[in-house]
Amino acid sequence: MKITYHKLKMPLISPFTTSFGTDVNKDVYVFKLEHNGITAYSESVTDENPFYGSEDNYTVFHIVKQYLAPVVKGLPEPDEFNEQVKFIKGNNMAKASMEMLLYDYYAKANKKSLVDYIGHSRGYANVGISLGMDDINVTLKKIQEALDRGYKRIKVKIMKGKEIGILSAVRDNFPDIVLSADANSDYTEKDFDLIKKIDRYNLVYLEQPLYHDDIIYHSRLAKGLSTPLCLDESITSPEKAQKAFEMGACKVINIKEGRLGGIGNSLKVMGIVKEFKGHVWIGGMLETGIGRSFNVSMASLSDINYPGDTSPNDKYFKNDIVKNPFTMENGTIKPNKGTGIGVEISEEYLKKYTVEEGIIA
Repeated sequence: MKITYHKLKMPLISPFTTSFGTDVNKDVYVFKLEHNGITAYSESVTDENPFYGSEDNYTVFHIVKQYLAPVVKGLPEPDEFNEQVKFIKGNNMAKASMEMLLYDYYAKANKKSLVDYIGHSRGYANVGISLGMDDINVTLKKIQEALDRGYKRIKVKIMKGKEIGILSAVRDNFPDIVLSADANSDYTEKDFDLIKKIDRYNLVYLEQPLYHDDIIYHSRLAKGLSTPLCLDESITSPEKAQKAFEMGACKVINIKEGRLGGIGNSLKVMGIVKEFKGHVWIGGMLETGIGRSFNVSMASLSDINYPGDTSPNDKYFKNDIVKNPFTMENGTIKPNKGTGIGVEISEEYLKKYTVEEGIIA
């Protein structure tokens, strides 16, 4: 039994700008578990900075090495792992990186694809695209290109003071497209009147306009807004998803396995959304082909009822670290057919992008 890691710095095809900064590289930890002839992979969705949430690459590596990897060495099944690490508060992204490593391992040990191991897949994922903030003419060009490629939903990033300009330009040029906007927590309760102006743009949802850990103010905002709210950063557990629906804080949830602590909690959130007759989709964190394989598998599940941010690999990376990148047909992507997450690692590009590697346990 051996658990190793590679820390990668992968250049993005183009900068990706949100309300909290611009990424030009993807800095990511990839984990590998080798045992009894099986090799499993996962990655952490954190970055170098704690701007999306409270975790970053440095906290994840510490928690994985000090606390989680010793548990993984006992090869608990994913649900058992989640029970065994409850003593660690928070650190969901660190936990997810190890829980998903075990999901890949056990799917392969059972000679099943990840989707078959989880069950209830429709066999394909409906695909939307997320566009970072850019010059408006560049954004309009990217939207047209995305529509030409068949993307089923366009999402644009917005921030306070730029939302009207962005959304007006998009709607003027594309009045009938399925459109959403993501604010990444850039507004406060003092901005309710400004946010309400977004109603005129007929969005399928507005994602996370308020504080990253908030439910209360979102529930107050929702009462005066016709645009459905989608929560992302606020939903860090099934319990918070339950509270959000009970309080009327959202009608849509963006599931990111890393934010929720892994696949197990993500499946529980899907069940809660279904109970409340809401909508749910799978988000993305600029993952490599490894993380993207988990995302596509999850996005193919029958309880997912909105297109997700599961673009093909070539949206972000000229050369990914997998030899079998995803392709999209008619706005859909099919999960890999091999065992586990079904990726074939490119040792050439893994080596090229590696800035640090070693044994964890």
